[in-house]
Amino acid sequence: MATHTPNPPNDAFLKQIFLHHLTRIYNGKRFLQQRTDELLKLASFKALQLAIGEFGGDVKKQIERMEDVYKLIGETPSAEICNPIKSIIKDEFCLDDDQNVPLLNDLDLMLYIQVLEHINITSYRMLIMIAKMLKYTEVKQLLVENFDESADNDQLFTLIAREYITPDQK
Repeated sequence: MATHTPNPPNDAFLKQIFLHHLTRIYNGKRFLQQRTDELLKLASFKALQLAIGEFGGDVKKQIERMEDVYKLIGETPSAEICNPIKSIIKDEFCLDDDQNVPLLNDLDLMLYIQVLEHINITSYRMLIMIAKMLKYTEVKQLLVENFDESADNDQLFTLIAREYITPDQK
């Protein structure tokens, strides 16, 4: 069976794709920013609380950079149509602050935050590729900074999970 590679989209369609994904991640980050304090309250492990606080600060910076991206390309964020990140975060990841085993809640928090960061990493990677194709040099740099922060956060939560599960193996 022969495979067919589609023709690359033109610049107008690339920009439409770019805006679609930027809007999804932007609205997802805004929703996450509104819920960070609630997630922080659910964490019992001090290192996790500190990491969620740092994560919240990074989310704020990423939102500001995305607002700069919108300005640089002469667009404004559109209303949320579909927000997959909101679906993941809704009800604080279905965690229960009455959970009798804090370790389970903390590990679930780390898992879901990392799931979000993996979505962000993938989204930023795609946005960076499209920004490069559209020759959005300044935009690309802002997206790289967001990508790097998401990757760093993913690594931070991995280290905390490792410390939590295997405290004697450093």
